[in-house]
Amino acid sequence: MLAKNPTHFVNGQNMFENYPDGAGRVLFGMGCFWGAERIFWGLNGVHVTSVGYAGGSHDNPDYRLVCTGRTGHAEVVHVVYDPPVITFEELLKVFFENHDPTQGNRQGNDIGTQYRSVIYTYTDEQRLAAKTACVRYESAYRKKGYGPITTEIKMAGNYYPAEDYHQQYLARNPNGYCGIGGTGVVCPIPARVEA
Repeated sequence: MLAKNPTHFVNGQNMFENYPDGAGRVLFGMGCFWGAERIFWGLNGVHVTSVGYAGGSHDNPDYRLVCTGRTGHAEVVHVVYDPPVITFEELLKVFFENHDPTQGNRQGNDIGTQYRSVIYTYTDEQRLAAKTACVRYESAYRKKGYGPITTEIKMAGNYYPAEDYHQQYLARNPNGYCGIGGTGVVCPIPARVEA
């Protein structure tokens, strides 16, 4: 059963509709979605987050099916943000600096295609900014001895919110598992892109 409760456990906002005018949206996959969501929900300028599945070929997948690796979906966090308060580039910086985008189909101990690094954008401007940031970060990662960045960047397709028990999981379960961790690689991103 996919998410039925629309209320964000941390900030009380509706996760699935009634976003503010001018809000931007993006889907980030950076391993287990529990930790990824926690990173973004507390950022100033992020209106609301939710977790779910995207990038696959099966309609209305659930956690059990996604974990088989046969649907092609990634675990993602859907970030709705206010561009005058937090820029897309600032979100990209948080994304690239809080996981290892060079690991392919894994993140730490979490192994499988659903844990791959992804950025699914809603505008061409976002997609271009993500590709530009990826090039800049790849240079920074290589200087630190890492391999190539494997982050998949493409336009967002269908987003399927995950089951209710996954939403804001680490707020409900503060001692829950979180395999998300950065590498220490940082990189300035000077450009600004609208939602």
